[in-house]
Amino acid sequence: MTLKQARSLGTQTLIALALFPLTLTAHAQSAEAKPAADDQAASESKSVNPCLAERDGPTESRTFYLANVRQQSDANEIMVAMRNMSFCPSVRIYLVASQEAIIMRASADELALAQKIIHDLDRPIKTYRLDYTVTEIDDNKPTGTQHYSMTVTNGQHTNMKEGTKIPVATGSYSDGSSSANGTQTQFTYLDIGMSFDASIAELANGVHLKYKVEQSNLGTPVTISGVTEPVIRQSVLESSTVLTLGKPVMLGSIDVPDSTRHLDIAVVLEEVSNPNR
Repeated sequence: MTLKQARSLGTQTLIALALFPLTLTAHAQSAEAKPAADDQAASESKSVNPCLAERDGPTESRTFYLANVRQQSDANEIMVAMRNMSFCPSVRIYLVASQEAIIMRASADELALAQKIIHDLDRPIKTYRLDYTVTEIDDNKPTGTQHYSMTVTNGQHTNMKEGTKIPVATGSYSDGSSSANGTQTQFTYLDIGMSFDASIAELANGVHLKYKVEQSNLGTPVTISGVTEPVIRQSVLESSTVLTLGKPVMLGSIDVPDSTRHLDIAVVLEEVSNPNR
């Protein structure tokens, strides 16, 4: 080895020895920072999901009775909402449909949260009244007015009919006897008059009404194969609209066949009761 090569090797060794303490220091700082970061992540995880922390307090069972559910699907939705909240996996929630109740075993804090969820979701149901006004118009002049009222609740379908049931022969058969009364005739019955179908859904700025108004009457009978059959004239008005309390809304007009008359149909929504007041 020449003198020049020895000097070069010595310089490289000194540089490596100088950088070695810096490398050790960097590794030491990284090792010290990692546990701190792990502790912070664990702390944040525990604050988001308390189930990662050990439960210190005891658990207890409590029964929550649902006061305003109308059907089992309403109770199921409330129970699903409770299960999807940040409850620990060890929490037990059961629905007793026959009693309209939810049984839960959890800590005191989780029971308090469940109580709040039920209070927010199991709300009293408002009741409304739909007042229909049917005005008969002939030659642009009102000739008569009829009023119909029905009570409705949010999310439920309501039907109201007023009229007459008309018997219609649908067939006949023989019972095998030779007497004059041996032939029996079968009948069905048709509803003639006014029919109202309605369902509502509460909105932030009013109430959405889905409606169907049907008007039917008897026409001139016809004879088919020697049998006289009634003719039913029918008019149907079906659509949806948004109602504001106390404000009448014109739903539409229905022409009366074979005449110059028509029916104007309007509706107004009134609140019967508000349990939240």
